[in-house]
Amino acid sequence: MKGRTKYFVALAFVVVAFGVSAYYYPQMPEQMATHWNASGDADGTMPKLWGLFFLPALTAGLLVLFAVIPKIDPLGENVEAFREHYDLFVVLFVAFMLYVHLLVVLWNLSYRFEFTAVLAPAIGALYYFVGTLMNRVERNWFVGVRTPWTMTSNKVWRKTHSRAGPLFKLAGLVALLGVLVPGYAVYLIAGPAIVVALYLTVYSYVEYRRVTA
Repeated sequence: MKGRTKYFVALAFVVVAFGVSAYYYPQMPEQMATHWNASGDADGTMPKLWGLFFLPALTAGLLVLFAVIPKIDPLGENVEAFREHYDLFVVLFVAFMLYVHLLVVLWNLSYRFEFTAVLAPAIGALYYFVGTLMNRVERNWFVGVRTPWTMTSNKVWRKTHSRAGPLFKLAGLVALLGVLVPGYAVYLIAGPAIVVALYLTVYSYVEYRRVTA
């Protein structure tokens, strides 16, 4: 699938999200559930106009941003080196946002399920693909583990991202366990990602000290 085709697919997902919102608008309650706590209980609402159209509008804005990033990055030639995987990530991210939007719509149509647990497989898949992307990403200003130390040294960048790939894949597999233990799903989703981010920040600093020692 060529880059332009991928963006047309992503745009089609956005159009579907807006179409679903328009179709179900008359059936939505005036106040829609739009936020769920760690226990999976709905604890936040929005007026239905915002509840139905905020996520599609946000996704459309992010899609534009993703399309522009390779053109405005001062290291844009490095982005081109992993452009195929970058573009595929954009499609998967937009598909993820559509999935979340459909879950919100279904909940407000009175379908009941463990929201966080149902979200876990999609987040796990996204984490796993991020791990794949990390193994290929070259130094740039927008994508990857961008700490002061990775941005200063190509060697630190490469070593950090070679470590990041397997860790994000592992985080994705852990997130999938949220399907089996819904009561802990939010911790299985958020916990590994936070730990990986903190570890990679420290790792990049330690590696930078080694390189410059």
